[in-house]
Amino acid sequence: MTLPIILDCDPGHDDAIAMVLALASPELDVKAITSSAGNQTPDKTLRNVLRMLTLLKRTDIPVAGGAIKPLMRELIIADNVHGESGLDGPALPEPGVAAQSCTAVELMAKVLRESPTPVTIVSTGPQTNVALLLNTHPELHRNIARIVMMGGAMALGNWTPAAEFNIFVDPEAAEIVFQSGIPVVMAGLDVTHKAQIRRDDIERFRAIGGEVANVVAELLDFFMEYHKQEKWGFTGAPLHDPCTIAWLLKPEMFTTVDRWVGVETQGKYTQGMTVVDYFFLTNNTPNATVMVDIDRQAFVDLLADRLAFYR
Repeated sequence: MTLPIILDCDPGHDDAIAMVLALASPELDVKAITSSAGNQTPDKTLRNVLRMLTLLKRTDIPVAGGAIKPLMRELIIADNVHGESGLDGPALPEPGVAAQSCTAVELMAKVLRESPTPVTIVSTGPQTNVALLLNTHPELHRNIARIVMMGGAMALGNWTPAAEFNIFVDPEAAEIVFQSGIPVVMAGLDVTHKAQIRRDDIERFRAIGGEVANVVAELLDFFMEYHKQEKWGFTGAPLHDPCTIAWLLKPEMFTTVDRWVGVETQGKYTQGMTVVDYFFLTNNTPNATVMVDIDRQAFVDLLADRLAFYR
């Protein structure tokens, strides 16, 4: 049996590679893809979903655009990381398909209603669309198996000293998701900073051959440049978002802990921080499975194996 999923994303180089991985995996049945504002503006992230599906020859998958801004804040984008288009680097095709006329929340709700089994939502951008879905369709909570998100961290940030970008963009939405009562799996910086793709890995992907492998290599060429900055101390580029898909495919590659997580929405210095009760210092029942480590080589091998699918 295949696992039905909805992918909510804001492409973004690593979101695009998460799409590549998901659509090369027969274990997963991608029922819909929705776009969120985040790495770039909502028009650009939606366009990037359509461009990637055209590249991957999967224009059969329904797509819808989501909220144009966070729930209670103005939009912040990461064009310094992902470039003017959101997917700078390779030459991507123009969209060969149009988005649905409905909203992201409407498409998500339709998929949940029609699925004979609970659906996993994989969210690799800000949690705005998912939070809107949860708030407007409480009757569909039982149709959601889990929410696997890329966001947050236990002890550090990549946008502020305390906050990871996705959570910082819309902390109120993330708090809704964590406190929803639906099982949450969190791929935060604690694990994604260990999922680094190095120069020799990029060349391995390029050597696979074919249009998709070449595009992924060129996406990573561009992504690598930002992460060369000395402040990061990286030996490669952390491939955040594909960790969500990799966990669904091979959870044994990851070390996880079950902990309570809350999101700081008001802090002067800590807005957007994911507060993880690692040592059980409160009486809160764990509400999230938190990834803390990864077998990096197994992750790279998985990506290489699935890229060969497109060749």
